[in-house]
Amino acid sequence: MDRSNPATTAARPSGPRPPALIVAIAPEPAAAFDTRADILDAPLFPGERETVRRAVASRCAEFTTGRACARGALAGLGLAACEIPTGPRGEPHWPRGVVGSIAHCDGYRGAVVGHTEQIVSIGIDAEPNRPLPDGVLEAVSLPEEANWVDRLLATAPEIRWDRLLFCTKEAVYKTWFPLTRSWLDFQDAMVTVDPVNERFTARLRVAGPAFQGRELIGFSGRFLVRDGLILTSIVLVRRPRAVPSGMLLARSSGAAAMAADAL
Repeated sequence: MDRSNPATTAARPSGPRPPALIVAIAPEPAAAFDTRADILDAPLFPGERETVRRAVASRCAEFTTGRACARGALAGLGLAACEIPTGPRGEPHWPRGVVGSIAHCDGYRGAVVGHTEQIVSIGIDAEPNRPLPDGVLEAVSLPEEANWVDRLLATAPEIRWDRLLFCTKEAVYKTWFPLTRSWLDFQDAMVTVDPVNERFTARLRVAGPAFQGRELIGFSGRFLVRDGLILTSIVLVRRPRAVPSGMLLARSSGAAAMAADAL
């Protein structure tokens, strides 16, 4: 096997491998692959190597491992390894017929992908379960969000709800961008959480894209707090004759908003 060629090198280590941690909140029909340790010897395609040619060692490690996770997730769909270029805003460009998302933070790298005939968009994010740096919560939150963050920090301090809010908003943006190719500010979506069921909703405060004859006005997602990590996931599933899973609310021609399926 030519280890210099990603197309002939498996992203997974040999032998049985436990399910990805994030699969708990991004189940089938999505496919997931993650790791708590960097895969420093994972090969890159030429264009990928060029992307990080001048990057510092830590950035090279997270990029290389992220691409290895992406190819591991693609293998879960039965797809061969391929180059995953980087777009102008740092977004991964998936092969035709695939949507996906990559996340990384200290001690975690992961990817979730799906076929476009089943899934419309995916957004995942990962953060350490630690307080946000000073000033960040004020920069990313709406007053209503800051209120529930303060309340939950007082009643359930084992979870850093400020960091979880940030993590949900990153997942929202990663789901939004492939649908619109446009920016979404932190204050452009209002997030609420269901701590008991480990779910969140994000209602858009700007006009959403048209989706299956309706205006998309929000998303629903899941979160997981485990082993010092916060993981968030939105998987917008395509259901032609029903409201798609992953969509919180939609409206059509001024009709009343209707609730979506839970993820």
